[in-house]
Amino acid sequence: MAVRQRQSESRRRAVGRAVLLPALLLVVCCRAAAERIRYAIPEELGRGSLVGPLARDLGLSPAELPARKLRVASAGNRQLKYFTVSGESGNLYVSERLDREEMCGESASCSVSFEALVQNPLNVFHVEVAIQDVNDNAPHFLQDNFQLEINEFTSPGARFYLGMAEDPDVGSNSLQGYELESNGYFEVEVKERQDGSKFAELVLRRALDRESEQSVRLVLTAVDGGDPPRSGTAQLCINVTDANDNPPVFAQDRYRASLREDAPPGSTVLNVSASDADAGTNARITYGFGKMPAKVLQKFVVEAESGTIRLQEALDFEDTRAFSLAVEARDGGGLVAHCEVEVEVLDVNDNAPEITVLSVSSPVPEDAPAGTVVALLNVNDADSGENGQVWCELSGEAPLSMVSSSVGSYKVVTASALDREQASEHRVTVVARDRGSPSLSSRASLVLEVSDVNDNAPVFEEAAYSAYVSENKAAGAPVVRVRARDADAGANGRVSYWLAGGSAGAAPYVSVEARSGAVYAQRSFDYEQCREFAVAVRAQDGGAPARSSTATVRVFVLDRNDNAPRVLWPAAAAGASGSGASSLPAAFEVVPRSAEAGYLVGKVVAVDADAGLNAWLSYELVQASEPSLFRVGLHSGEVRTARAVSERDAAKQRVVAVVKDHGQPALSATATLHVVLAESLQEALPELSERAAGADSPAELQFYLVLALALLSALFLLSVALAVLARLRRAGPPAVLRCLGAQRFSVPGAAFPADFCEGTLPYSYNLCVAPARAVAEGSWLPPPLSSVPAEELLGAEPCGKPSPSSSAGAGEPPTDAPQVCKPSRSHWFSSSVLHLRAYSPGPGWREWDMVLMGSAGLCVREEMRDRGNSFQFEAGR
Repeated sequence: MAVRQRQSESRRRAVGRAVLLPALLLVVCCRAAAERIRYAIPEELGRGSLVGPLARDLGLSPAELPARKLRVASAGNRQLKYFTVSGESGNLYVSERLDREEMCGESASCSVSFEALVQNPLNVFHVEVAIQDVNDNAPHFLQDNFQLEINEFTSPGARFYLGMAEDPDVGSNSLQGYELESNGYFEVEVKERQDGSKFAELVLRRALDRESEQSVRLVLTAVDGGDPPRSGTAQLCINVTDANDNPPVFAQDRYRASLREDAPPGSTVLNVSASDADAGTNARITYGFGKMPAKVLQKFVVEAESGTIRLQEALDFEDTRAFSLAVEARDGGGLVAHCEVEVEVLDVNDNAPEITVLSVSSPVPEDAPAGTVVALLNVNDADSGENGQVWCELSGEAPLSMVSSSVGSYKVVTASALDREQASEHRVTVVARDRGSPSLSSRASLVLEVSDVNDNAPVFEEAAYSAYVSENKAAGAPVVRVRARDADAGANGRVSYWLAGGSAGAAPYVSVEARSGAVYAQRSFDYEQCREFAVAVRAQDGGAPARSSTATVRVFVLDRNDNAPRVLWPAAAAGASGSGASSLPAAFEVVPRSAEAGYLVGKVVAVDADAGLNAWLSYELVQASEPSLFRVGLHSGEVRTARAVSERDAAKQRVVAVVKDHGQPALSATATLHVVLAESLQEALPELSERAAGADSPAELQFYLVLALALLSALFLLSVALAVLARLRRAGPPAVLRCLGAQRFSVPGAAFPADFCEGTLPYSYNLCVAPARAVAEGSWLPPPLSSVPAEELLGAEPCGKPSPSSSAGAGEPPTDAPQVCKPSRSHWFSSSVLHLRAYSPGPGWREWDMVLMGSAGLCVREEMRDRGNSFQFEAGR
């Protein structure tokens, strides 16, 4: 039955205050020794016999066993074959037959020590199982028959060495004594050596008589102290010889010698010597060994003539530390003397420490705290004394240290924090050295892998990226590739990318590939709409929890020459021909024939939506009726006379200029300007009429027919209005009909594109429109006007001064009537649409000529900002 022995006694009673302190000290000592578990079992237990509840004694419940992984380990695998631990119950069982004599030999005590390991957390406990001896071996003699020759003259009291019986058992089960068969001559006495072994001596009690009895046969019995006792027998055959009355005598009854275990075979142990008082052959002495175990006879040999004992086979201190030799000296007459030779084997440091790695926890997470147990070691040295004292250390650069847990057991723990990014594994060498001279050492390599923990966020190669992309590239074109690196491994170091915001409206422009970090255009870029934008790209690893970082990608769109110059003046529609009946007449400029070289004819105004060189415009004259008469400013677009106008020059001139940018390839547009060489507008009208009459385009003919019809309608309406006003004049003063001076409308937008910059064109016109309700509420109307030619209309006086034709009527308005407006030059019309053409006849002439293109009803005031320019203006009520 297995018995657990704990050294945890405490006195049951405490008498007075004098015994209180020893009791407390005893409790402390018991707790300190609690980590060593001791069991005691008898030998020869069958396989599967229970040793003890190991898990329960370690404080583990059955539910914890699968997670804690209880197992046994030992520096010597030989010891592990005897025991096993049940994974379900945690009990310790016998796995192989236990033979104490085989395991421990003649040792008085026998125990098996090993370590019990548990995981999560890793810990080690020391277990010792004492093997108790049972009387399973009977004493036996080394030989079954003993042959003795005793001279008949041997005196009573003579002693004869019979040797020693062997019993592998120990304690009370070992050999206790010898018994001899009853006889009349001999008895047996038990002798005990200093080491406790017992041997038998045959004592002669009565003189022998060879003539009466030549031999005696007896039975010698060796008995042990077991219960029940066991015994072994041997036969004694005693031959009685003639008298040789002086036996050999050794110089010493006991010899002692010491021999180093590394002594080579053939070394001399010592010399024994004996003397004999007899003479002749009876005094001739030979030496030999008595009855001894076979392994002793293998180690030593004695020379028969000299008595020199020599070493025959190498010694091993770890196997046998001492030998007891029985030496006999025999004379020629057959008398024998015995002595004992004790040979002590001296230990030599011939065994290096043995390192056994019991357990290694690898890999270890890099966030393991300092002091985490990563390996368990056991170091053993078979030598004794200082030769068996061992100290260990770690060799190598690693954040590990070694801590001694018990005799021969060590823990390898982390000395500081681990960092897998700096070292994914640590290789150290365990060095064990003994204290012998010379010192012996052994080494064992220990490899500790460090597992990754997601403790590093992705890091972009650049904090901000800049990409330059040309406009008009197709969707899907690569923009830039961002790259972030994560020092972690596996999923913790696998980086994915996505967009995480940016400037307003930037998200639809680009996309990012999750794995590679490549940024692609979602659509074609237009420099004129978006010149640059920024997006934020986030890189995130696959750890749990995930870590991320952000980088800014700024994309700059590069301009391409994809926009041709756009001519603002002269307008493209005005310069076009054959555009249909609704096309407007071509714009023209009037240049006096007295113009000198450098006279400003007009200015070509153009813009380009591109930027840089792609928007840098230049102007060039490509076609002219008189190429030598005009020139165009390269960068200003101003059309000027290259020489003085002569009488030989045709009255109508056509100038075509090309506007080009500086892109690659260059884009261009053309502008057509019509020039009439005349001193005044009246002089230019016949030329314009001839141009209209000679026009072959049906659209132009249709336009002039409509214009003529509109003029006739306007004259008719004027006549009717003047007639009505003349009749009403007699009834009283007319209602105030005036142009609202405060409601002046600038209509340059009708002549120029809306995006044309203010101040580019040379003239501006202000129109004053009479409200419709003034006619309804007025008490008088203007006198009807008779149809007058265009020349008279153009030569009319300003507002407030009656024209000659109107002053002759009887319905002339009073001179003190409020004026509709007082511009520098104003004209009244009744039509809803008014077409005006203004000319500057010369540098000094500030008079203006007008052609009425619609009906009356508007008052027009013109102001000249610059000289030498012209434009076409359309206004409607």
